[in-house]
Amino acid sequence: MEFKVNSKELEKLLSKIIPAVPSRTPMPILENFLFEIKDGLLTVYATDLEISLKSSLKIVAEENTKILLPAKLLYDVIKSLKDTTIRFDIQSNGKVNLNTDHGKYNLSYLDHEEFPEIPNFPNQDSDADDLNEISLNGSELRFAFEKSSFAMSKEEMRPAMMGTLFEFTEDGLRFVATDGHRLVNYLNKNVKLDMEAQYILPERAVSVLLKILDEKDVKIYLSKTHMSFKLNEYELISRLIKQKYPDYSSVIPLENEFELVVETKELHDVIKRMMLFSTSNTRRVKFSVKQDNLEISAEDLDLGASGTENIQCKYSGDAIDIGFNSSYVNDVLSHLSFEKKIIFKLHSATKAVIILPTEGKENYELMMLLMPVRLNN
Repeated sequence: MEFKVNSKELEKLLSKIIPAVPSRTPMPILENFLFEIKDGLLTVYATDLEISLKSSLKIVAEENTKILLPAKLLYDVIKSLKDTTIRFDIQSNGKVNLNTDHGKYNLSYLDHEEFPEIPNFPNQDSDADDLNEISLNGSELRFAFEKSSFAMSKEEMRPAMMGTLFEFTEDGLRFVATDGHRLVNYLNKNVKLDMEAQYILPERAVSVLLKILDEKDVKIYLSKTHMSFKLNEYELISRLIKQKYPDYSSVIPLENEFELVVETKELHDVIKRMMLFSTSNTRRVKFSVKQDNLEISAEDLDLGASGTENIQCKYSGDAIDIGFNSSYVNDVLSHLSFEKKIIFKLHSATKAVIILPTEGKENYELMMLLMPVRLNN
């Protein structure tokens, strides 16, 4: 059978799908695209078993078929072509000829039967009670991931924390990420769903979504095992992490009565300089806070080097010395760079510190938390 497609349209489609093709896998079958042609519509699928991507394109075709094509080779060939029409000629001997006005390229294809089944949303066979559906603006979803994803854990011993928690509450949709050292709690107040439920989306899905989200609305389907994100003409389907998320609210202190208000950029610039002096294994930086003055210092004993800077602040509370991992402070400040000023809410040198924007927002709430590190003195 034959079908025709524009090279640039196919390149655009494949570029959206190829992130789901694994670079290394013990299952070579996953290194292929699944091409499905049905009623003049070409749908291309790719999966690494954790996430799946699919997208469709109208083509000229008289028959229906399914074949597997080598993903990287096909994508590289299509990407190298100028804007032209490609005629795919599928032979019965396991070969595909790609013909253009100036060239002919031969690829082998495989039978589609071995390819993993990819869940369909909404699936009419599934129990309606198990499936929830919401729409969310793509820019809002991207913002939530951008502000929270850095805090996801990379430790396989804590699988639940290797993803972002979607928590549906009466107040809205809450996104939580933590690795035990820092925590981000972001509440989108625009999402109202008549349920209370938790879903954990793996880091892999979050990182791919950050690359493909735009300002258009996203339709999200949530089942007990998967989440589906439909964006325009393509869709990302991810397995969920089937673990119980830690009780993050229990680590958020309630008694942090001391408030430190500081300019975000000024503090961030100082932290970046102090990172040059913090010991490579501890990365410790010390905050010494007293009325209207914040002294930040770091010392590298191995190199015999140290640095100290003072910045003006507003502070109400007892004088306090508290240590942090400078890389974690840097991460938090990088993700709050859009705020002119921020508040550190403190209690003691051993209690978690809450970090908030100084100005409340109408549509969302954002809170970050940092665990302190022990100081030598």
